[in-house]
Amino acid sequence: MQVSFTVAVAGASGYAGGEVLRLLLNHPDAEIGALTAHASAGQRLGEHHPHLVPLADRVLQATSADVLAGHDVVVLALPHGASGEISAALDAAGSDALVLDCGADHRLESASDWEQFYGGGSHGHPGAWPYGMPELLRAETGDRQRENLRTASRIAVPGCNVSAVTLALQPGVATGVVDASDVVAVLAVGYTGAGKSYRPHLLAGEAIGSLAPYGVAGTHRHVPEIEQNLRVAGAQTVRLSFTPVLAPVSRGILATVTAPLATGASAGGVRAAWEQHYADEPFVHLLPEGTWPTTAMVTGSNAALVQVAVDERAGRVVALCALDNLGKGTAGAAVQSMNLALGLQESTGLSTVGVAP
Repeated sequence: MQVSFTVAVAGASGYAGGEVLRLLLNHPDAEIGALTAHASAGQRLGEHHPHLVPLADRVLQATSADVLAGHDVVVLALPHGASGEISAALDAAGSDALVLDCGADHRLESASDWEQFYGGGSHGHPGAWPYGMPELLRAETGDRQRENLRTASRIAVPGCNVSAVTLALQPGVATGVVDASDVVAVLAVGYTGAGKSYRPHLLAGEAIGSLAPYGVAGTHRHVPEIEQNLRVAGAQTVRLSFTPVLAPVSRGILATVTAPLATGASAGGVRAAWEQHYADEPFVHLLPEGTWPTTAMVTGSNAALVQVAVDERAGRVVALCALDNLGKGTAGAAVQSMNLALGLQESTGLSTVGVAP
């Protein structure tokens, strides 16, 4: 017998909230409850997401613990720094809902990293929320993070760029075939990754026909989260140079990640490490040799497509990952983690099929 559950989405007018709703509309067990927003409260959802036709006439409520409490699941798709306050209020109200935070408030284990990269405010509970990347290998225990998610009531959904870099490189870190003390990551990122607020450099007139770097020279907020993941996967020392570049597409990330080939490792050993690591993963796929991932392959899906090669001349491993920043990068990861926490099949309501061209 199917058992349904109710889901409230805070921040429903934003890109991440809208994508969560799109996925939930295709989830056989989910019933969509309260939809909330801040500045958009009182408006119809269709004013912000006209593509969500079944929900277009729903009116956005103001975000508060009172509105969100009483649901089985609460998804927080809020700006960084806002989720901690709401989740604390839900705790104070005695809510036993499964809470998934799509923001950064509960991802970082280090309070000092939060202070440096997010500029103060409440850090919540450092390291207390299980991390919503089921595929992440935990070197300390030898299992994947999905085992921790099966009993979770609070889940921190990863950053989109973080997922792309981590999924690209973690097999090499876990098996020791790469040297994580010199990791270089350059990412092409769709404009939805910059959020929905109106800023001059995000206007079409500025973006179309232009590539624009941002968060350069170690200043991007995802740096400590990537480093944290690579340490979890087994790296003793992590040194990361990370440069994202806004590309004139709506959605998608293509991450190119390189690191030195470890002493004694071979090109054949590198390929074998990636093959073994992702052999049983439902959403992360290693492409055939010579086939390179593109963002068009994954648009609208929960797939992450990976390729790896060895640059013999440079002595470096080159790993690439393409994913949809709103799909596997955010909303898809939230739904995948939700499924695990609720005891459902991990892939329920999710697809590896993209919508290209």
